Amino acid sequence: MRDFADVASVADVPVGELLGVTLPDGVPVCLYNRDGELGAVGGVCTHAEFAMSAGVLHADGTIECVWHGAQFDCRTGAVRRQPATEALPVFDVRIEGGRVFVGSAARDAGARSA
Repeated sequence: MRDFADVASVADVPVGELLGVTLPDGVPVCLYNRDGELGAVGGVCTHAEFAMSAGVLHADGTIECVWHGAQFDCRTGAVRRQPATEALPVFDVRIEGGRVFVGSAARDAGARSA
């Protein structure tokens, strides 16, 4: 799995929870587990640079930053509620042998809030 980093065990990310990890190049990433679907977004809020993993994953797939209440779609990174105006980057995730692997480069979320 070239260009993917082993960052956590699947068991480290229980359903409904967030986990902050760091890629080998120092990029912070926020893992989420929404109803058994594991994914990864940028680990820092685009509004005020607070750790997204300290936030809340809502049942509808919204990740809320607890500092100022900015909300993002966990799958696309798109802003769902301001004060953030820039989407979170989204990373590819693979699961193999009970481990979570995250791609080394973020995909362009291509979503911005008006």
